[in-house]
Amino acid sequence: MPEFIKAAKVSEIPSGDTRVIECAGKTLALCNAEGTFFAVDNTCPHRGGPLGEGFLDGNRLTCPWHGWQFDLTTGQNVLPLSAGLTCYPTKVEGDDVMVEG
Repeated sequence: MPEFIKAAKVSEIPSGDTRVIECAGKTLALCNAEGTFFAVDNTCPHRGGPLGEGFLDGNRLTCPWHGWQFDLTTGQNVLPLSAGLTCYPTKVEGDDVMVEG
């Protein structure tokens, strides 16, 4: 059975915002896309950009360094490229955002 780890309080990440978190020994970007939380690798596969400092537009996260965009529901690059991100399941329990560790 997967273990979920408390990553943040819901109130710490407003809708449309992204934060860099440490969870289960991984550095992740935790995104609040209109009330739905997504957790993905923080490092862009292109040149290592910090995705947690990127720009969120709906379910799309844009790397701040070179503009690569990723669909948070799948982790896939929006462009027809093979590079993608690992997505980690999330859930909200009360006021806590939990990420599968």
